[in-house]
Amino acid sequence: MSHLRRLLALSLIICLTGIGVPLPAQAGMLPTPSGLAGNSGARDRIATLLERRDVQAQLEAYGVNPADVKARVARLTDDEADQLAARIGDMPAGADAAGALIGALLIVFIVLLITDILGVTHVFPFTKPMKR
Repeated sequence: MSHLRRLLALSLIICLTGIGVPLPAQAGMLPTPSGLAGNSGARDRIATLLERRDVQAQLEAYGVNPADVKARVARLTDDEADQLAARIGDMPAGADAAGALIGALLIVFIVLLITDILGVTHVFPFTKPMKR
């Protein structure tokens, strides 16, 4: 049992030490035309989102004319367009709920499996507890 605890402690120490290691970054030259283009990528992302039928239907359900929204997006400053595009990317999607649920179930399964192997619980009939 003490060998397993030492191995587990050592692996946790190594994993936690690796979290603090900084990742390398690279920089490169930016051509003048692309630098002058500003945030056309952010505006393109917003425009692409507003073209979707489900988004237009939801805007109409809120009583907002999609053409008015497009006109307002065209009048946004560069900073406002960047902030809006960043917030759109950070908003949770409905598909993420299934992934989160599967991940949570997998974590619970692994924890129960480990506790079964260690002899703390007896949830799964296919495991045999370690000898103490």
